[in-house]
Amino acid sequence: MNNLQKFLFAALAFVTVWFIVTWTRLARRTRNLDASQADRHWVFHAVVAFVCTFFDTLGIGNFAPTASAFKFRRSVPDEQIPGTLNVGYAIPTIAQAFIYIAIVEVDALVLVLMIGASVVGAWMGAGLVARWSRRTVQLGMGGALLAAAVLMLLKQFNVGPAGGEALTLQGTWLMAGLAANFLLGALMTLGIGLYGPCLIVVSLLGMSPRAAFPIMMGSCAFLMPVGGMRFAREGRFDARAALTMTLSGLPSVLIAAYLVKEMPLEYVRWLVVVAVVYAAAMMLRSAWVERKNPE
Repeated sequence: MNNLQKFLFAALAFVTVWFIVTWTRLARRTRNLDASQADRHWVFHAVVAFVCTFFDTLGIGNFAPTASAFKFRRSVPDEQIPGTLNVGYAIPTIAQAFIYIAIVEVDALVLVLMIGASVVGAWMGAGLVARWSRRTVQLGMGGALLAAAVLMLLKQFNVGPAGGEALTLQGTWLMAGLAANFLLGALMTLGIGLYGPCLIVVSLLGMSPRAAFPIMMGSCAFLMPVGGMRFAREGRFDARAALTMTLSGLPSVLIAAYLVKEMPLEYVRWLVVVAVVYAAAMMLRSAWVERKNPE
Protein backbone atom coordinates (compact mmCIF):
# COMPACT_ATOMS: atom_id res chain seq x y z
CA MET A 1 0.00 0.00 0.00
CA ASN A 2 1.51 3.34 -1.09
CA ASN A 3 1.36 6.64 0.76
CA LEU A 4 -1.55 8.03 -1.27
CA GLN A 5 -3.64 4.95 -0.51
CA LYS A 6 -2.84 5.36 3.17
CA PHE A 7 -3.86 9.00 2.87
CA LEU A 8 -7.18 8.01 1.29
CA PHE A 9 -7.91 5.49 4.03
CA ALA A 10 -7.07 8.06 6.70
CA ALA A 11 -9.23 10.65 4.95
CA LEU A 12 -12.12 8.16 4.69
CA ALA A 13 -11.85 7.45 8.40
CA PHE A 14 -11.86 11.19 9.15
CA VAL A 15 -14.89 11.79 6.89
CA THR A 16 -16.73 8.92 8.56
CA VAL A 17 -16.18 10.33 12.04
CA TRP A 18 -17.02 13.87 10.91
CA PHE A 19 -20.21 12.69 9.21
CA ILE A 20 -21.43 10.72 12.23
CA VAL A 21 -20.63 13.53 14.68
CA THR A 22 -22.23 16.20 12.49
CA TRP A 23 -25.35 14.12 11.88
CA THR A 24 -25.68 13.43 15.61
CA ARG A 25 -25.41 17.14 16.45
CA LEU A 26 -28.02 18.04 13.83
CA ALA A 27 -30.36 15.36 15.16
CA ARG A 28 -30.11 16.80 18.67
CA ARG A 29 -30.98 20.28 17.42
CA THR A 30 -34.01 19.21 15.40
CA ARG A 31 -37.03 17.00 15.76
CA ASN A 32 -36.47 15.33 12.40
CA LEU A 33 -35.82 12.01 14.12
CA ASP A 34 -39.12 12.17 15.98
CA ALA A 35 -42.31 10.55 14.76
CA SER A 36 -42.74 11.02 11.02
CA GLN A 37 -44.37 9.17 8.20
CA ALA A 38 -41.12 7.21 7.86
CA ASP A 39 -42.00 5.44 11.13
CA ARG A 40 -44.77 3.65 9.26
CA HIS A 41 -42.41 2.59 6.51
CA TRP A 42 -39.27 1.60 8.42
CA VAL A 43 -39.53 -2.11 7.49
CA PHE A 44 -40.05 -1.19 3.84
CA HIS A 45 -37.07 1.18 3.93
CA ALA A 46 -34.88 -1.45 5.61
CA VAL A 47 -35.70 -4.08 2.99
CA VAL A 48 -35.23 -1.66 0.08
CA ALA A 49 -31.88 -0.44 1.45
CA PHE A 50 -30.60 -3.98 2.09
CA VAL A 51 -31.52 -5.26 -1.38
CA CYS A 52 -30.43 -2.17 -3.30
CA THR A 53 -27.13 -1.84 -1.43
CA PHE A 54 -26.40 -5.53 -2.02
CA PHE A 55 -26.59 -5.01 -5.79
CA ASP A 56 -24.93 -1.60 -5.48
CA THR A 57 -21.83 -3.32 -4.12
CA LEU A 58 -21.83 -5.48 -7.25
CA GLY A 59 -21.89 -2.37 -9.46
CA ILE A 60 -25.58 -1.89 -10.35
CA GLY A 61 -26.10 1.28 -8.30
CA ASN A 62 -28.73 1.94 -5.64
CA PHE A 63 -29.88 5.55 -6.09
CA ALA A 64 -32.26 5.01 -9.00
CA PRO A 65 -33.97 1.83 -7.69
CA THR A 66 -34.29 3.28 -4.19
CA ALA A 67 -35.80 6.52 -5.51
CA SER A 68 -38.18 4.38 -7.56
CA ALA A 69 -39.24 2.43 -4.46
CA PHE A 70 -39.78 5.61 -2.43
CA LYS A 71 -41.87 7.12 -5.20
CA PHE A 72 -43.93 3.95 -5.69
CA ARG A 73 -44.73 3.66 -1.97
CA ARG A 74 -44.82 7.43 -1.39
CA SER A 75 -42.85 6.78 1.78
CA VAL A 76 -40.57 9.85 1.45
CA PRO A 77 -41.72 13.27 0.13
CA ASP A 78 -40.40 13.91 -3.38
CA GLU A 79 -38.42 16.99 -2.39
CA GLN A 80 -36.65 15.00 0.37
CA ILE A 81 -35.60 12.01 -1.74
CA PRO A 82 -32.23 13.41 -3.01
CA GLY A 83 -31.11 14.37 0.50
CA THR A 84 -32.33 11.10 2.02
CA LEU A 85 -30.39 9.09 -0.56
CA ASN A 86 -27.17 11.02 -0.02
CA VAL A 87 -27.36 10.87 3.78
CA GLY A 88 -28.76 7.35 4.15
CA TYR A 89 -26.30 5.61 1.84
CA ALA A 90 -23.19 7.53 2.87
CA ILE A 91 -21.84 5.06 5.46
CA PRO A 92 -22.52 1.91 3.38
CA THR A 93 -20.77 3.55 0.43
CA ILE A 94 -17.75 4.40 2.59
CA ALA A 95 -17.54 0.70 3.46
CA GLN A 96 -17.59 -0.14 -0.27
CA ALA A 97 -14.78 2.36 -0.89
CA PHE A 98 -12.56 0.83 1.80
CA ILE A 99 -12.98 -2.58 0.18
CA TYR A 100 -12.48 -1.66 -3.48
CA ILE A 101 -9.65 0.83 -2.98
CA ALA A 102 -7.79 -1.95 -1.15
CA ILE A 103 -8.35 -4.73 -3.71
CA VAL A 104 -8.48 -3.01 -7.14
CA GLU A 105 -5.34 -1.53 -8.68
CA VAL A 106 -5.51 2.00 -10.09
CA ASP A 107 -3.16 4.99 -10.17
CA ALA A 108 -3.46 6.51 -6.69
CA LEU A 109 -2.90 10.11 -7.81
CA VAL A 110 -5.60 9.86 -10.49
CA LEU A 111 -7.91 8.31 -7.91
CA VAL A 112 -7.37 11.16 -5.45
CA LEU A 113 -7.86 13.84 -8.12
CA MET A 114 -11.03 12.23 -9.51
CA ILE A 115 -12.48 11.94 -6.01
CA GLY A 116 -11.64 15.57 -5.28
CA ALA A 117 -13.39 16.75 -8.46
CA SER A 118 -16.57 14.83 -7.59
CA VAL A 119 -16.65 16.22 -4.04
CA VAL A 120 -16.45 19.81 -5.28
CA GLY A 121 -19.24 19.09 -7.76
CA ALA A 122 -21.43 17.53 -5.07
CA TRP A 123 -20.86 20.41 -2.65
CA MET A 124 -21.96 22.96 -5.24
CA GLY A 125 -24.81 20.79 -6.52
CA ALA A 126 -26.24 20.05 -3.07
CA GLY A 127 -26.25 23.72 -2.18
CA LEU A 128 -28.34 24.40 -5.27
CA VAL A 129 -30.75 21.43 -5.14
CA ALA A 130 -31.42 21.85 -1.40
CA ARG A 131 -33.05 25.22 -2.19
CA TRP A 132 -35.15 24.04 -5.12
CA SER A 133 -38.93 23.95 -4.93
CA ARG A 134 -40.79 20.65 -4.74
CA ARG A 135 -41.77 20.84 -8.43
CA THR A 136 -38.24 21.66 -9.56
CA VAL A 137 -36.92 18.64 -7.67
CA GLN A 138 -39.62 16.48 -9.28
CA LEU A 139 -38.65 17.67 -12.75
CA GLY A 140 -34.95 17.26 -12.04
CA MET A 141 -35.30 13.78 -10.57
CA GLY A 142 -37.68 12.69 -13.33
CA GLY A 143 -35.13 13.65 -15.97
CA ALA A 144 -32.28 12.14 -13.97
CA LEU A 145 -34.11 8.83 -13.57
CA LEU A 146 -34.83 8.67 -17.29
CA ALA A 147 -31.14 9.28 -17.97
CA ALA A 148 -30.24 6.49 -15.54
CA ALA A 149 -32.67 4.13 -17.32
CA VAL A 150 -31.05 4.91 -20.68
CA LEU A 151 -27.60 4.15 -19.27
CA MET A 152 -28.86 0.84 -17.87
CA LEU A 153 -30.37 -0.09 -21.23
CA LEU A 154 -27.12 0.71 -23.01
CA LYS A 155 -25.31 -1.59 -20.61
CA GLN A 156 -27.89 -4.35 -21.13
CA PHE A 157 -27.38 -4.23 -24.89
CA ASN A 158 -23.60 -3.83 -24.60
CA VAL A 159 -23.72 -0.46 -26.33
CA GLY A 160 -20.85 1.83 -25.46
CA PRO A 161 -17.10 1.80 -25.06
CA ALA A 162 -15.50 -1.49 -24.10
CA GLY A 163 -12.69 0.26 -22.27
CA GLY A 164 -8.94 -0.22 -22.45
CA GLU A 165 -6.29 -1.53 -20.13
CA ALA A 166 -4.85 1.71 -18.71
CA LEU A 167 -4.79 2.26 -14.96
CA THR A 168 -3.89 5.96 -15.13
CA LEU A 169 -4.67 9.18 -17.00
CA GLN A 170 -2.41 12.02 -18.10
CA GLY A 171 -2.63 15.46 -19.67
CA THR A 172 -5.80 16.24 -21.62
CA TRP A 173 -7.37 12.89 -20.74
CA LEU A 174 -6.91 13.58 -17.06
CA MET A 175 -8.47 17.05 -17.40
CA ALA A 176 -11.44 15.52 -19.24
CA GLY A 177 -11.84 12.90 -16.52
CA LEU A 178 -11.78 15.53 -13.77
CA ALA A 179 -14.36 17.69 -15.56
CA ALA A 180 -16.63 14.68 -16.07
CA ASN A 181 -16.38 13.57 -12.46
CA PHE A 182 -17.10 17.12 -11.29
CA LEU A 183 -20.33 17.06 -13.31
CA LEU A 184 -21.24 13.57 -12.09
CA GLY A 185 -20.70 14.70 -8.50
CA ALA A 186 -23.15 17.55 -9.04
CA LEU A 187 -25.70 15.20 -10.64
CA MET A 188 -25.46 12.87 -7.64
CA THR A 189 -27.41 15.46 -5.69
CA LEU A 190 -30.38 14.84 -8.00
CA GLY A 191 -30.33 11.12 -7.32
CA ILE A 192 -29.04 10.02 -10.71
CA GLY A 193 -26.22 7.96 -9.22
CA LEU A 194 -22.58 8.05 -10.28
CA TYR A 195 -21.71 4.40 -10.91
CA GLY A 196 -23.08 3.88 -14.44
CA PRO A 197 -21.95 7.23 -15.86
CA CYS A 198 -18.53 6.92 -14.22
CA LEU A 199 -18.00 3.48 -15.75
CA ILE A 200 -18.77 4.95 -19.18
CA VAL A 201 -16.45 7.92 -18.65
CA VAL A 202 -13.58 5.72 -17.48
CA SER A 203 -14.03 3.41 -20.48
CA LEU A 204 -14.19 6.34 -22.93
CA LEU A 205 -10.89 7.61 -21.52
CA GLY A 206 -9.26 4.27 -22.29
CA MET A 207 -8.98 3.00 -18.73
CA SER A 208 -9.81 -0.51 -17.63
CA PRO A 209 -13.50 -0.79 -16.60
CA ARG A 210 -12.26 -2.53 -13.45
CA ALA A 211 -10.51 0.71 -12.49
CA ALA A 212 -13.92 2.39 -12.35
CA PHE A 213 -14.84 0.60 -9.14
CA PRO A 214 -12.41 2.36 -6.75
CA ILE A 215 -12.95 5.64 -8.62
CA MET A 216 -16.74 5.60 -8.50
CA MET A 217 -17.03 4.14 -5.02
CA GLY A 218 -14.28 6.36 -3.65
CA SER A 219 -15.90 9.41 -5.22
CA CYS A 220 -19.30 8.59 -3.71
CA ALA A 221 -17.77 7.78 -0.32
CA PHE A 222 -16.42 11.32 -0.05
CA LEU A 223 -19.07 13.33 -1.87
CA MET A 224 -22.15 11.76 -0.25
CA PRO A 225 -21.29 12.78 3.32
CA VAL A 226 -20.32 16.27 2.13
CA GLY A 227 -23.39 16.73 -0.06
CA GLY A 228 -25.63 14.91 2.43
CA MET A 229 -24.78 17.28 5.24
CA ARG A 230 -25.73 20.26 3.08
CA PHE A 231 -29.15 18.70 2.62
CA ALA A 232 -29.33 17.90 6.33
CA ARG A 233 -28.55 21.47 7.36
CA GLU A 234 -31.39 22.64 5.10
CA GLY A 235 -33.72 20.04 6.60
CA ARG A 236 -34.28 18.54 3.14
CA PHE A 237 -34.12 14.84 4.03
CA ASP A 238 -36.05 12.27 6.05
CA ALA A 239 -33.77 11.49 8.98
CA ARG A 240 -35.66 8.40 10.14
CA ALA A 241 -35.57 6.86 6.66
CA ALA A 242 -31.89 7.77 6.26
CA LEU A 243 -30.96 6.14 9.57
CA THR A 244 -32.85 2.97 8.64
CA MET A 245 -31.08 2.87 5.27
CA THR A 246 -27.68 3.22 6.95
CA LEU A 247 -28.28 0.46 9.48
CA SER A 248 -29.71 -1.90 6.86
CA GLY A 249 -27.27 -1.08 4.06
CA LEU A 250 -24.03 -1.56 5.97
CA PRO A 251 -24.35 -5.32 6.63
CA SER A 252 -25.56 -5.74 3.03
CA VAL A 253 -22.24 -4.34 1.76
CA LEU A 254 -20.26 -6.84 3.79
CA ILE A 255 -22.38 -9.78 2.65
CA ALA A 256 -22.14 -8.81 -1.02
CA ALA A 257 -18.41 -8.10 -0.90
CA TYR A 258 -17.29 -11.19 0.99
CA LEU A 259 -19.88 -13.91 0.34
CA VAL A 260 -20.90 -13.35 -3.28
CA LYS A 261 -18.22 -13.95 -5.89
CA GLU A 262 -20.30 -14.10 -9.04
CA MET A 263 -24.01 -14.09 -9.81
CA PRO A 264 -26.17 -13.46 -12.90
CA LEU A 265 -27.34 -9.84 -12.83
CA GLU A 266 -28.96 -9.51 -16.26
CA TYR A 267 -32.53 -10.12 -15.08
CA VAL A 268 -32.05 -7.93 -12.03
CA ARG A 269 -30.98 -5.06 -14.27
CA TRP A 270 -34.11 -5.46 -16.41
CA LEU A 271 -36.30 -5.22 -13.32
CA VAL A 272 -34.40 -2.12 -12.22
CA VAL A 273 -34.87 -0.49 -15.66
CA VAL A 274 -38.63 -1.06 -15.53
CA ALA A 275 -38.87 0.31 -11.98
CA VAL A 276 -36.75 3.36 -12.79
CA VAL A 277 -38.76 4.25 -15.91
CA TYR A 278 -41.98 3.93 -13.89
CA ALA A 279 -40.62 6.17 -11.14
CA ALA A 280 -39.44 8.75 -13.68
CA ALA A 281 -42.90 8.83 -15.26
CA MET A 282 -44.57 9.23 -11.87
CA MET A 283 -42.13 11.96 -10.82
CA LEU A 284 -42.77 13.93 -14.01
CA ARG A 285 -46.52 13.37 -13.64
CA SER A 286 -46.32 14.77 -10.10
CA ALA A 287 -44.49 17.81 -11.45
CA TRP A 288 -47.26 18.30 -14.02
CA VAL A 289 -49.95 18.08 -11.34
CA GLU A 290 -47.94 20.50 -9.19
CA ARG A 291 -47.89 22.96 -12.09
CA LYS A 292 -51.65 22.80 -12.52
CA ASN A 293 -52.38 22.89 -8.80
CA PRO A 294 -49.59 24.85 -7.07
CA GLU A 295 -49.60 24.72 -3.28
